[in-house]
Amino acid sequence: MEPSGNTGPAVLGSLADEGFTSLRRAAAPRAERYETGRSLRERSPRSDMAHWKKPDRRPDPVAQVVATHDGRLSRLVPVRIGRMMASPYTFLRGTAGLMADDFAGLPRTGITPVICGDAHLGNFGFYASPERELVFDLNDFDEAHPGPWEWDLRRLTVSVHVAGRVNGFRESSCSEAVQHCVASYREQIAHLAEQPLLARSFGRLDVEGMRSATTQASFREQIERAARRARRRTSDRALPRFTERNDGAMRLVEEPPLITRLPAEEREQLAEALDGYLSTLKPHWAQILGGYRIVDIAHKVVGVGSVGLRAYVALCEGSSPDDVLFLQLKQARRSVVAKHQHGALAWHRHQGQRVVEYQQALQTVSDPLLGWTTVGDHQYYVRQFRDMKGAIVVDDVNAGALADYAAICGYLLAKSHARTSGASMIAGYAGSGDKLDESLARFARAYADQVEHDHEALVAAVRRGELPAEPA
Repeated sequence: MEPSGNTGPAVLGSLADEGFTSLRRAAAPRAERYETGRSLRERSPRSDMAHWKKPDRRPDPVAQVVATHDGRLSRLVPVRIGRMMASPYTFLRGTAGLMADDFAGLPRTGITPVICGDAHLGNFGFYASPERELVFDLNDFDEAHPGPWEWDLRRLTVSVHVAGRVNGFRESSCSEAVQHCVASYREQIAHLAEQPLLARSFGRLDVEGMRSATTQASFREQIERAARRARRRTSDRALPRFTERNDGAMRLVEEPPLITRLPAEEREQLAEALDGYLSTLKPHWAQILGGYRIVDIAHKVVGVGSVGLRAYVALCEGSSPDDVLFLQLKQARRSVVAKHQHGALAWHRHQGQRVVEYQQALQTVSDPLLGWTTVGDHQYYVRQFRDMKGAIVVDDVNAGALADYAAICGYLLAKSHARTSGASMIAGYAGSGDKLDESLARFARAYADQVEHDHEALVAAVRRGELPAEPA
């Protein structure tokens, strides 16, 4: 996907690096790139990664949350606020933009691979590979964009510390989990930097790999339970949960405000857009989907940060009533990272295409039905709704399990960053010691305080009647 308009600033390790745009040019040698990363410690010391102090002119966090409601479905704003109020951790999940604004003023190296843009513990999970094997990886890419690798790692470590606090763990346990996360990221990025470029693209984590990476027997059992639940989350098993018979015809159930029916005209617009979506798939998969027909489409609320954006589920039927497929259309808007990388101009022609192509860049294997489409002024990406998705519920883990899980997520984040560009430079900057681990542990603790203060401000605004909220 070629950017349109402004190509952004020249930065180290970006997709604009000439070594990655032509087979007729050689990239800089690995050792040279490693030394470039190491030299960046002089201009951006690793010890500086530890610091967070709220800027004097930092915008009001509640006003920032309210600003993100522009363009959302107003009837769902109270649902979003209610979910964000539940805890500092759920508040964090809904404030990727606020955090990006804060991180933009912090020291950074200038190394910019494709990043998730919303890397927190809840955005890693199980899903099915095209071979129908269960894998565990990053699984949310609404904010994916070339950007500072530090922003992903900062957001992930803060989510670890905040989750630990919400679970009632001691500060030392929260910091230990963060250090496990950073050490795992640092060690994996160093390992992958030494591998052939192509070899970096094949590593994947399955259930057995997760089990072997944990030291806690209770966490191994939780992984198994989560994997069993994920394997059951398929379209055919979803049929009785999400559908009903009405005058002999199958249709999606209505559960307002979370699942709501659509006017016939809107359903027809979405159905037409799904025909356009077929052209974004590989021919083999487009031909297979051509054997299905749309039976019904409904609006379905998903997530925390995404609540209020347009998201639909389409029920499709194949050669028999029990041959069903659920497709999800999810509205895609400009990444929260984008304005900090190239200003006001949109860099990508289609935000749904951006999500899909960066997801494929960051994941080892992806849903083969990923594609994109447009409905009126709104851009969407499309994926399977029930393809064995599952998650580790951090509310249920103990302190040791949190440390193990944080390390797994750090490992996967490094794997994703190394799939695009900049691995050798990041490895050179991070080094083999624990300086970066300790610095980010101090940062995560300080910024966790900020998250709690911002969450308290949101709760106070709701209690004063300034914001509507429905209980989560």
